[in-house]
Amino acid sequence: MTLRQFAFRNVIRNSRVYAAFFMASISSVMVFFIYSMLMYHPRVENEFVTEIAFRGMFIAEIILVLFMLFFLFYSVRAFLEARSKEFGILMQLGMEKKQLNRLVLLEILIIGMTSVILGILFGFVFSKFFFMVVREILEIKSLALYFSWRPFALTIGTFMTLFIVISYVSIFTIKDDHVIQLIKGTQRKPKDVTFSWARAIFGMVLLVVGYVLAANATKSNLVTLAGLLPPIVTLGTYLFFTDTVQVFLKLIRKNKHVYWRKYRLLSVSEVAAMLKENARMFFISSMVSTLAFLAIGTLSSLSTFSHKYHQLNPLSLVYTSSADNPYEHRHITNLQHELQEEGLSYRLDRVVVKRQTSSKTYAPVKIISEKDLNNLAVSLGYPLVSLEKGQALFLAYSEESLKMLSKENVYTTLQESNVKLHIDSAYPKIVFPADKLGTNQIIVSDEDFKRIYAPMTGMNGTQSSSHIYIFNVPKWQDTKYVGHDLEMMINTAYAMGTEASLPFYFENTGLDYSFIRSTFALLLFIGLLAAAVFFLAAGSFIYFKLYTNLEQEKKQYETLYRMGVTKKEIRKLVNRQLIPQFFLPWAIAMVNSLFAFISLQVFWRGIADLSIMREIILVMIGVSLLQLLYFYLIRWRYLAHLKINI
Repeated sequence: MTLRQFAFRNVIRNSRVYAAFFMASISSVMVFFIYSMLMYHPRVENEFVTEIAFRGMFIAEIILVLFMLFFLFYSVRAFLEARSKEFGILMQLGMEKKQLNRLVLLEILIIGMTSVILGILFGFVFSKFFFMVVREILEIKSLALYFSWRPFALTIGTFMTLFIVISYVSIFTIKDDHVIQLIKGTQRKPKDVTFSWARAIFGMVLLVVGYVLAANATKSNLVTLAGLLPPIVTLGTYLFFTDTVQVFLKLIRKNKHVYWRKYRLLSVSEVAAMLKENARMFFISSMVSTLAFLAIGTLSSLSTFSHKYHQLNPLSLVYTSSADNPYEHRHITNLQHELQEEGLSYRLDRVVVKRQTSSKTYAPVKIISEKDLNNLAVSLGYPLVSLEKGQALFLAYSEESLKMLSKENVYTTLQESNVKLHIDSAYPKIVFPADKLGTNQIIVSDEDFKRIYAPMTGMNGTQSSSHIYIFNVPKWQDTKYVGHDLEMMINTAYAMGTEASLPFYFENTGLDYSFIRSTFALLLFIGLLAAAVFFLAAGSFIYFKLYTNLEQEKKQYETLYRMGVTKKEIRKLVNRQLIPQFFLPWAIAMVNSLFAFISLQVFWRGIADLSIMREIILVMIGVSLLQLLYFYLIRWRYLAHLKINI
């Protein structure tokens, strides 16, 4: 038998241990290849994918490669450690260290080449389905499956380089211990589980501080906390698994009423040793799961924002013009002509906006008349208003501001025109978001509006007023091809830094929505694929650690069985050992993610007054069901292997 044949048969014999590692590697290659197929697609590359979405795929590929580099290194080290007894026997039979290194190198390359080949094969098979989803997301008429050498070359080159690098690095991790030590393998020596009370308490303090800061995040400190909280929570999580858990278990062992009950003594002692020996693995699994939670939750919140975009921005086409804009009539006429060419019905409303200074806050106030507001309300299907002289209403810019302004009762005077107003309520609908008319908006009666004639302090008459032309289009999503000339003029002005000199501004809700929906949906789809790899990898850490100790565990349960412990009781003991391994890292990841989502909620409240709690709850429930399913699957296979001799 040649060394190559021996390496191949070793891989086949250890297929049970390598299974989860092999599946995670195949999934990573498949996802990377699918990303590459989309990035190099001739139609997507030239026309449709926005720069943000393209960068999202590129960043996702980089994260995937870096994660796989770490995952492969950690996994291979764990496998080699678990096979130390086998290596000891081979060296005792006369194998040289060089031959052993070459054997390990061949085994890892066999696994790597097989993973790359199968990953590319599955990736190419599922690319058509992936393109169908992307076609619907980007609203492309066709996105055909194509064949190009570039995605294949990029995937093969990237992952074969990873496996070769890991192979050579892993060789140096094989320790030159005495043969007798290698033959002993990874069997645990009975020894006391040690921990530090100081580190345990410090870890809990870090987690509590991190959670408290996240729960009290505000708009002003959100950016600071985004850089401060990750290292605090990461270190706290690490110390939790290495020391804090042991403190809790010691407290349980001190309580004899709890500890000395049937087989709880055995299970708690075994769990304590297992958690201590595998603390780093549980920490890694927890942080990888946290990363996957955050990826899904964050991208889901982006998708929620795109779905509620029109609710937050009810105006279809908005053309804002200064009072002295010479292009006003021509631009409005062109927009009407373009809407007619697209076959879109519309209603056009003109709103005059005046500016004054409030004597209450000494801040600028934007004012519209009761008549203009009612015309717009009819167009949007909103309630009408009826105001007396001296009466006014706040015009809220968000749901949060609406709740706050509805409780206000203000007496003020518009200083420049000496118009006295009493504002005791707010209009019940959001008409102009903050980016359209600012955050200080009011509605006054037509009589009071006519009395506002004086320009605001520091401005002339034309600067103190403006016109807003609002096109209400029932099929607002079809307006994305309207007003491209105006968009080009505005984009050019922004690129040259001359936007302040433009006497007009144009916004197309349909175009903005198309861009946001396509980008966010594509990023969500990309993120879900990457998160699936993270979840599979997190589970595989536990899987191969579980199966590398299978022979030792089997002997232990066989001994208990011969002592009179029933199969049902052994199954209970197995559950008590498996549950902490699967659900403790997952629970910590859930808690970490939950407080991160609380901070994310503050972010969305700040920019869109949007609640993402429903989406976050759905993500948590979905991931919990997947984890439960994975637990029962592994438990079923684990018990099946234990029953061989029981």
